[in-house]
Amino acid sequence: MIACLGRFVPENDVESRAENDDVSTICKSLGLKGSIDFGVGATNGSADKDFGGMYSYKPLAVIRPSGADDVAVVIKAAHLQSNLTVAARGNGHSINGQAMADRGLVIDMGSTGDSHFEIVKVKGSTYLDVSGGALWEDVLKRCVEDFGLAPRSWTDYLRLTVGGTLSNAGVSGQAFRYGPQISNVAQLDVVTGNGDMVTCSESRQPELFFNVLGGLGQFGIITRARVLLQSAPDKVRWIRLVYAEFDEFTRDAELLVSLKEERESFDYVEGFVFVNSDDTVNGWPSVPLDPAQVFDPAHLPQTAGSVLYCLEVALHYNNSDPRSAVDAVVDRLLERLGFVSKLNFPVDVSYVDFLLRVKLVEEHARANGMWDSPHPWLNMFVSKSNLAEFNRAVFNEILKDGINGPMLVYPLLRSKWDDRTSVMVPEEEIFYLVALLRFPPPHEDGASIKKLVDQNRGIVQYCKDRGFDFKLFFPHYKSEEEWKCHFGDRWTRFRDSKKAFDPKHILAPGQKIFSRISNEP
Repeated sequence: MIACLGRFVPENDVESRAENDDVSTICKSLGLKGSIDFGVGATNGSADKDFGGMYSYKPLAVIRPSGADDVAVVIKAAHLQSNLTVAARGNGHSINGQAMADRGLVIDMGSTGDSHFEIVKVKGSTYLDVSGGALWEDVLKRCVEDFGLAPRSWTDYLRLTVGGTLSNAGVSGQAFRYGPQISNVAQLDVVTGNGDMVTCSESRQPELFFNVLGGLGQFGIITRARVLLQSAPDKVRWIRLVYAEFDEFTRDAELLVSLKEERESFDYVEGFVFVNSDDTVNGWPSVPLDPAQVFDPAHLPQTAGSVLYCLEVALHYNNSDPRSAVDAVVDRLLERLGFVSKLNFPVDVSYVDFLLRVKLVEEHARANGMWDSPHPWLNMFVSKSNLAEFNRAVFNEILKDGINGPMLVYPLLRSKWDDRTSVMVPEEEIFYLVALLRFPPPHEDGASIKKLVDQNRGIVQYCKDRGFDFKLFFPHYKSEEEWKCHFGDRWTRFRDSKKAFDPKHILAPGQKIFSRISNEP
C-alpha cells in the first residue's frame, strides 16, 4: 500500500514520503480488515481539511480501520518507510491542521465508533468501555436511553470523538466539580508510535496512560477508553444571569465553583462576554434562552460599559422532584448572587437536550454557511490574577464590538486537574477558560481571515509581554522553542516520553512539535 501512494507525489518532490516498492506486495502484506482510499479518494472525505478551514494538507491515503489491529498494522508499516507520518482523525474539529498528515497517512477513527460499547463495574464504580472513535453525542444518547447513566464531565459540543477530546482535555461547565474529561478516565487502550497495542491505567503502564491524556496525539492513538459514569438526571434548570460589572461577575462565578458540596452550588457553571447593544449576534438578543423572553436594557445600570457579562448555570433534577423543591434550591442559590435585577433568563429542558444545546447552533450555522467558513478561534487558560487586566485590554478594547460568535470566560480549579497528564494549565488554583469562537460571515476573503488570525496573535503577544500566567488551550506553535516555552519545566519529560513511545516521530505531525526521524543513515 505504501508504495502505491508514491505515484501521487511528484518524483522531484523532496517531501515525498513513499518508496517505490511493489504495490501489490505491500497492499497484500498489510491485510487490513478496514478500507483504504488513496489519491483523489484520500481527500474526498475531507481528510485534507478541518473545522478551522485555514490549513489544507493532502494525505497520501486515508485508512478506515476496523479496530486497533488495523491501527497497529498501519503504524508498523509506516516504520518501514523513510519519512512516512500518521495522523489520527476524529471528526475533523481541529482548528489549525492538527489532525492532518502532509503526504502521510490519515487514520479515520470514526470507522471504529461501534467497536466498543460496554458498561462495566469495577470496585463499586460504573464505567463505560467505549471506542476512541465514538462520538460523545452517541455516548450520551446510548448511556441515557439504555442505562439511565451518563459521563460526569463533558464538552460543550458533542460531535467530537472520545479519543479526540481525551487527547486534548475535554472541558465544559462541569469541569469545576469533576475536572476535565481526562480526569474521569480509568483505563485506555492505546496503539503507540511503535505500533504496540497497550492497555494502560494509573497502576498499569502509568507513564503511557498519563502522557497520552492531553498528549496531543504524540504518544499513541486511543482505541478504547474506560469512562466513569453516574446516574443521569431527567431535567435541567438552565439559567442565564446578566452582570454589568466584571468584578461582580467573577466574584459570583468563583463563589459557585468554590463551594464544596453538590447542593451548595449549581451542577454547571460557565460564562460569556457580550456587547452592550442590540446586535443580534453579539449583543442583548444573544442572551435569552426562550423566544418568549426579552432582554430589556432599561434594567441595566447607567454605569454599564461597552460590554456586559453573562453567568450561565444549570441545576440537575429528576421528574420525581417536586417543582417547589427545585424552585427552592434555585432561589437559595440565586439570592447569594449579584446579577442585574430582572435580567435573569431561566428555562427547563431535558438533560439530553441541555447537553446537545450547541447542536441548534450548528444547524443554524450550517444553514447560513458559517459552519463551513474558516474559524480563526483562540482558546486560552488565563490565571485569576491576570483576568481583570485581560478584561480591560481585550474584552473592553480590542473586542468591544464582538467577534461574531461567543466569547466564553469561566473559572476552573487547578486542583481538579492532574499534573501527571500532558495538559498545561496556569499555576494559580483558580484560572479561567477564555474561548474566542469566531464565526466569520460566509465567503470572507483571505485578507479578512488573516486579520482575525493576526488579532489573535496580538492578544497572545500582549499576554506574553505583560507576563501573564497563561497557557494556550489547543496550542498551535511552529517552532521547538515555542513548544519548550509552553511546556516549561515539563518539556524534558514530554520529549523523553516521545522518545520512548514514538521514537521515529511518526504520530500527529500536524501538531508541529517534532519532525519525522528518517530511517536513512
